[in-house]
Amino acid sequence: MRIVVVDDDPPTVKMVSFLLREENYTVSSISQPVAALELIENEQPDLVILDVMMPRLDGLELTQRIRQISSVPILILSAKGQVADKVSALSVGADDYMAKPFEPAELLARVKAIIRRSSLAASLEVKTKLNVGDVEINTVEGKVRIKGQPPKSLTPTEMRLLYCLMRNAGRILTRDVLRQAVWEYDYEGDSNGVDVYVKRLRTKLESDPSTPKLIITVRGYGYKFVQPAAALQHE
Repeated sequence: MRIVVVDDDPPTVKMVSFLLREENYTVSSISQPVAALELIENEQPDLVILDVMMPRLDGLELTQRIRQISSVPILILSAKGQVADKVSALSVGADDYMAKPFEPAELLARVKAIIRRSSLAASLEVKTKLNVGDVEINTVEGKVRIKGQPPKSLTPTEMRLLYCLMRNAGRILTRDVLRQAVWEYDYEGDSNGVDVYVKRLRTKLESDPSTPKLIITVRGYGYKFVQPAAALQHE
């Protein structure tokens, strides 16, 4: 497994790289976020770990640019630990977020969980394709197709969330159920992670994300994936 670490703080890079190499990961580190884009495109890593506070191009902007060329999982490390900071990172495409300082054991646990989820997303249990109505998710290609529209790429986390919703189409899934199914742990008690990812999926699936017809919010409970005809009845 190859991991790219993007951070302009030498002590952090040294520590993170050491921890990862001790777990037999192949690690490439780079301090310049602009150059990191080329490195990521060339090396096609299994995970990117990056800092938020970097010169010229901060971690959130870098995440957005990475998402234009790759669906590689992204773990953001930041000295900012407020809920709003985490939500911002998830909104632009990060898969996980850790506040500094952090315990080495937790970092390694997060890394292993992200890579495990990414690997599972490529071969989600029984099926490589799942259809619900006019929506088809292809876990090998990492894409979702809606009849009459071009395919759209999904990140591994988006794919696992959508697969979980589609596999349970018509059933209400609570945020806790979705968190356990998709992330396998909570964002340090943050309940916004699922909401952020549902919003991201809606921007890719819904013709009008502000009035969703596929991923429905069931107030006080959670979310439900429904076929278009059923969605209209629900409304």
